[in-house]
Amino acid sequence: MKNPTTIYLALLSFLFSNGFAQSENIKNTESLTTELKMEAPVDYSTIAQRRFLKKPNKLYENYSYADAVVAYEKAYKKGNKSPELFKKLGNAYYVNANMEKASYWYEKLFALEIAVEPEYYIRYAQTLKSTGEYEKANSLIVRFHEVADTDSRGEKFMKSSNYLDIIKTNSGRYELKDAGINSKYVDYGAAVIGNKLVFTSARDTGNFAQRKHEWSHQYFTSLYTAAVSLENPAKIKVVKYARNLNSKFHESTPVFSADGKTMYFTRNNYLRGKRGKNANRITLLKIYQAKWIDSSWQAVTELPINDNNYSTEHPALSPDGKTLYFASDRPGSYGQLDLWRASINDDGSFGNPENLGSNINTEGRESFPSFTKDNELYFASDGLMGLGGYDIFVSKLSKNKVFQDPINVGTPANSGQDDFAYYIDTNTRIGYLSSNRPGGQGLDDIYQFIETKPLFCDQILLGAVTDADTKKYIPSAIITIRDDQQTKIQEIETDSNGAYSIEVICGKTYRINIEKEGYNSKEEQVSILDKSGKTILNVELEKVVVQGDDLAIKLELNNIYFDFDKFNIRKNAAIELRKLADYLQINTAVQISIRSHTDCRNTHKYNQVLSERRAKSTFNWLVKNGIEAWRLDYQGFGESQLVNGCHDNVHCSAAEHQLNRRSEFIITKM
Repeated sequence: MKNPTTIYLALLSFLFSNGFAQSENIKNTESLTTELKMEAPVDYSTIAQRRFLKKPNKLYENYSYADAVVAYEKAYKKGNKSPELFKKLGNAYYVNANMEKASYWYEKLFALEIAVEPEYYIRYAQTLKSTGEYEKANSLIVRFHEVADTDSRGEKFMKSSNYLDIIKTNSGRYELKDAGINSKYVDYGAAVIGNKLVFTSARDTGNFAQRKHEWSHQYFTSLYTAAVSLENPAKIKVVKYARNLNSKFHESTPVFSADGKTMYFTRNNYLRGKRGKNANRITLLKIYQAKWIDSSWQAVTELPINDNNYSTEHPALSPDGKTLYFASDRPGSYGQLDLWRASINDDGSFGNPENLGSNINTEGRESFPSFTKDNELYFASDGLMGLGGYDIFVSKLSKNKVFQDPINVGTPANSGQDDFAYYIDTNTRIGYLSSNRPGGQGLDDIYQFIETKPLFCDQILLGAVTDADTKKYIPSAIITIRDDQQTKIQEIETDSNGAYSIEVICGKTYRINIEKEGYNSKEEQVSILDKSGKTILNVELEKVVVQGDDLAIKLELNNIYFDFDKFNIRKNAAIELRKLADYLQINTAVQISIRSHTDCRNTHKYNQVLSERRAKSTFNWLVKNGIEAWRLDYQGFGESQLVNGCHDNVHCSAAEHQLNRRSEFIITKM
């Protein structure tokens, strides 16, 4: 008899694939096509022990986990204490979200002190978290990172080992209560259309032919509805929703378009394997669309993004209805179950699915997305740092279409068990979530909540870039934003008014680099406030100047004009000289040569003397206004350097002559 060496992660496909909890088996993907090959020798002490596992292994391999548990435990009582038994017993409980019993059998596995596949470190840690043993769970994740150092789950833990403190900070923002619609069976995945709540349930409402699922001995799910009520849950009446949509297997997780005329939902695609000993039944999940026609849901069609080889499940819509978000274990996934999106075109066709990337997805399971009007993506994950099982996370989509780092929403929304299928009305802050936490009426229950304090702190960093000397706004300046680790976040340009704005994260520190050709670049550090609002950062840039430059040009000074045949400083000239004095007082190493020029009217000799007097008047004004005399020299050039053709005997206007009556301020040392 050959020893089994492959454990079908039906557990992890379902795991992967779906949602979780007992309902997970019912509720989501049972995409059991994914295998996780865990090669480990099976060391039985006797042939009898092998015989004890024949029946439970067959049940296990057919995904009949509830029956397999009974058979494995009988084998254990008869003396089988093999690694295979401990693994599969732990797995069978794990996929049915019985974390306490899964932990019991994983503990026995690790007590053997043998080499195990890395995934067991994660699963055992998850079961320990669910019972509050975080210190022991964290040590297992450290060991997991040592044996699987490229797995992002271990990397994320090492980077945020204080995740419990972060979760604590985010906690206490919800008032949670039973939604008043739960049964002793599986209830989860609520959506709202009008004043109706539509959700998934495995309850029996009178159908004598109701079928049970072999995975967990629970009934298959259908869609149900009830009136939304905040006041008297005891009087809520639950009825089946759109009976014509219900098949003999699973229907779940509906989502509705903003106009209420299109619904997307999850349904099983049921396949049977080859004949013989491998005749395993495989159920995959697919997303279907229905249209509201003549007061009923009709025209049910399977979406083209589905495939018979993997699961596609749990649809969510962007606020504009142009993007469909969903979970899938299709090729290109980072882990067991990833979040994807596909565009919905104007003609109703769909674009190619796009993975949301490693910032959202892990090697674990990400599922049950929902999208709000505030561009917030809520989803469940067991690969990100949480309290055990599935935790609810949220990621904000920035203006440049990049998802920010996911944030754990904290307790009481999250618990040590599976918490998922989060929905919120961003206007009322009222919503629903699903959980298999203790104290519920059934296996998975729906809870209503009110969010009393928003998690996201919305901050805008804005300001303007100006010339340090002229105070004029600088358009098209390049602003590069980096985090405190110098990782580039975004690059933008100032507009025609020199202004800029960018979404930033509250409480973070950023490095801001500002550049513009002809100016010295500048870097600023800014700490964003830890509350919603605006952080203002105005920046002044100084022009690039070198020895030989004329500060009159660099500082964009209006010319220091003099009246005809005069050398006294006019009022408008004093305003410009004040700008020059300010520059020299800031740049104390700069020395300049004051050069004065006249027009051609009058004699060369007279103009030479006049220009020297004008240069000296400028010199005296600067010294009087605080500039050290040793930093200045002055020189008159008369009419020897005219800037136009207004020479002797050439007729020119008064304005043209005035252009020649000017001053220059040449940098001689800096």
